[in-house]
Amino acid sequence: MPDADRLEPIVSLTDAPTAEEEHAVGSGLARFNEQQCGIRDSRPLAVVVRDPQTKQPVGGLTGRTSLGLLFIDLFFLPDNLRGDGLGSRLLRLAEDEARQRGCVGAVLYTINFQAPGFYERHGYRVLGTVPCLPLGTSRIFMTKPLT
Repeated sequence: MPDADRLEPIVSLTDAPTAEEEHAVGSGLARFNEQQCGIRDSRPLAVVVRDPQTKQPVGGLTGRTSLGLLFIDLFFLPDNLRGDGLGSRLLRLAEDEARQRGCVGAVLYTINFQAPGFYERHGYRVLGTVPCLPLGTSRIFMTKPLT
């Protein structure tokens, strides 16, 4: 039975959360996790590629480390920067930094038309797949030990 003196929370749906809203969710979850396991170590991680003339970012890798894992969220290189080992270098830099932070594994997902073969060549293995759209497409969840 609801408490008569308790006001109902206001719930809203948005496709453009504010920094304040994202902070409320992120910091609340971080506090909860710390209460449960005694560790609060989540840190962003990025390896950025810049145009040599303009110094503007053109690609790279973004993610975070938390509770002993490297989470690779986004990884992109323009076509003209692919195929010469730059992607491998970025992945190695991220993994090496994760090891320095005490990580024992890495986790990511890719889409079957993106780069699963690239990750497999670098020691990642498939945890599972989830079908998505368009038909015939799937998200591939992968992991790699960093020890």
